[in-house]
Amino acid sequence: MAPLTEDDRNASPRRHQPSGSDRYAVCADRNETPLERYDRNFGELLQELRVLQTGVQILFAFLLTLAFTPRFVSLDTTQRAFYVGTLLLAVLATLLLTAPAAVHRVLFRRRAKRLVVEVSARLTAAGMAVLALALAGAVLLVVDVVLGRGAGVTAGAVTLVTCGGLWALLPRVLGHRNGHIKPAVRDSSS
Repeated sequence: MAPLTEDDRNASPRRHQPSGSDRYAVCADRNETPLERYDRNFGELLQELRVLQTGVQILFAFLLTLAFTPRFVSLDTTQRAFYVGTLLLAVLATLLLTAPAAVHRVLFRRRAKRLVVEVSARLTAAGMAVLALALAGAVLLVVDVVLGRGAGVTAGAVTLVTCGGLWALLPRVLGHRNGHIKPAVRDSSS
């Protein structure tokens, strides 16, 4: 995305007139200014984060309690490594998925909504990727303890592939079918 221009920062609240350019196609469809679009996009992102944060909080709480169960002392070295790795992935996912709130708080009222939206979207995508790894690690660990290493690795891999399919592949397929995702076009001025 192009950097925020002085015009974007100082855009007046009047309605945008359709210009035919791709940059304002969404604005024209919704009859909103670029700033209104950024506000809407940030609101939608916050709704997505609410769903994700609930999942990562439940996973993190589950992992924290595992170390205090009687069976934890019977884990072998590999299982403990899976546990620690998965716990750290859950921490990283939590940090990435809460970072948009910090970005917004620091840049609040500084005319940087576009930047807040762009950075927050990237943090959320990274958080989802790490969350997928943490979920796969948790499944791997539990199934390893219950059914054995081979079953654990298989279950963890299936979990990771399922997350990738539902969170990355499915939205892209649906977007292409609906005509909303177009191949990226290289800007020769970059």
